Amino acid sequence: MGLAAHLPDQGPPAVVGAGQRVPLIDGRLIDYANLDHAASAPSLAAVRAAVDELLPWYAGVHRGAGFPSRVSTRVYENARDALRRFVGAGPDAAVVFTRNTTDSLNLLARALPSDASVVLFDTEHHAALLPWRGARHLRTPDRAEDAVDVLDRALAERPACLVVLTGASNVTGEVWPVAALAEVAHRHGARVVLDAAQLAPHRPVDITALGVDYVALSGHKLYAPFGVGALVGPGDWLQAAEPYLVGGGATKVVGDGFAVTWSDAPHRHEAGSPNVVGVHAMAVACTTLAGAWEQVVAHEETLLARLRSALAHVPGLTELALFGPDHDRVGVVSFTLDGVDAGLAAAVLSAEHGIGVRDGAFCAHIAVRRLAGRARGDTQAVRASVGLGTAPEHVDRLGRALRLLVARGPRAHYEVVDGRWSPVPDPRPLPRFLAA
Repeated sequence: MGLAAHLPDQGPPAVVGAGQRVPLIDGRLIDYANLDHAASAPSLAAVRAAVDELLPWYAGVHRGAGFPSRVSTRVYENARDALRRFVGAGPDAAVVFTRNTTDSLNLLARALPSDASVVLFDTEHHAALLPWRGARHLRTPDRAEDAVDVLDRALAERPACLVVLTGASNVTGEVWPVAALAEVAHRHGARVVLDAAQLAPHRPVDITALGVDYVALSGHKLYAPFGVGALVGPGDWLQAAEPYLVGGGATKVVGDGFAVTWSDAPHRHEAGSPNVVGVHAMAVACTTLAGAWEQVVAHEETLLARLRSALAHVPGLTELALFGPDHDRVGVVSFTLDGVDAGLAAAVLSAEHGIGVRDGAFCAHIAVRRLAGRARGDTQAVRASVGLGTAPEHVDRLGRALRLLVARGPRAHYEVVDGRWSPVPDPRPLPRFLAA
C-alpha cells in the first residue's frame, strides 16, 4: 500500500465531486461552482482511492496481534514520516496527530512551559489568536515589511518564549513574510509556530527554509476531509507537558493508587483510539500534493488572476487587503458589496447561480471588522476561494452573478431563517440520502 501509487501522472490532481450538479430555485440543475475551498477542500480522488484500499485492513492500532492491526499500525506510523517530508522537518521532529489546526495550536498552548510568554499579531484566525494565556497582541501594520519592524521592537522591549505566525491570511489570502519574521523571533530567543492551514494547500511549506519551529495544519484544508490535523516540531515541550487528553494510549503504566506514568510524546498527546483512516488520508494528500506542486500552483495562479479581474468589474465591490492589492496571495479573496448584505449575497449566489462562497467574519473577527470597516463600516464580507475543484467557468460565473445582483437585486424573495439568509420558499430538493 505505497503512497507513491497514488501520485498523479500529469496535470493538477483530481478531486471527488468535480462536475457535481446542484439544484437552483428555478428547477434547473447546474455544475456546482466550488469557490469555498478555504473553508474545506473536497477530497482528492487519490485520497478516496487510498481510503478504499485501507478500509478492508482497518483495525485498532499499536497493541493488536491480528494482522490487520499490524497493517493499520504501520499505516499510522508511516504517516508521521509523510508529514515530516511534507513540511521539510527532520527525522527527529515530533508529529502529533490532532483533529485540525485549532486542536494542534491548543495542544501547543497547553504544552508551553509555565512561565512562557507569547506574542502574535491581532488579525490571526481565532484558532491562532485565542489559545494562548496572557499573550501580547501586536496590531498588524498596513505594510508587510513593517510587520518585521513591529515584531522586532516588541521583542526588544519584552522578550517572549513563542511567536505565533500565520502563513497566509484566511481572510485575504495574503502571504505573510514568515522567514523574515522568524529570523527576528529567533534573534530574540523565541520559538516560532506557523499556522499553515491556509498556506499548505496552496504552496510548499518548508520548516527549514522558513525558519519556523512548529507547523500546525489541517487535513480538511489539504483535500483530505477525514477529520485529522497535525502538529509538527520539536518534542521537548511536548514530552515535558502533561497529556492534552488523558486516557488509553497516553498512559504507559497506571499503578495502585492511580499513580500514572505517561507515555512518551507523541503518544501521550494522542489518547483514545486514533483516526487511522483520517491519518492515512492526510498522508496520501500530502504526498500527492508534494508530487504536483508545479501543476497546483500554476492552476491556482491562473484562476486567482481571473477571479480578481472578474471582481474588479463589479460595481461597488471592494476587495479586502491587509497589505495592499499587489501583495502576494494564495487563491483567497474577500470583498464587500455596496448596499448588499454579505449573507444575502452568498444565498443568492447559491440559490440562483449554483455558486458556493463563504460569508461572515471567517473566524477572524478583528481582521474582517478592521478591513471591511475601513471601507464602509461593514462587519461581514464575502469570501471566494479557488482550488483544485475550481474551473475557469466557475470564476466567470461568479463575476456575471455579482454584476446581475448589483444591477437587478435578487430574483426571489429571501428571509433570514435560523440565522441564515434563504430563499422563501426554497424548492431545491435535498439529495436522496437526506430526503429519505
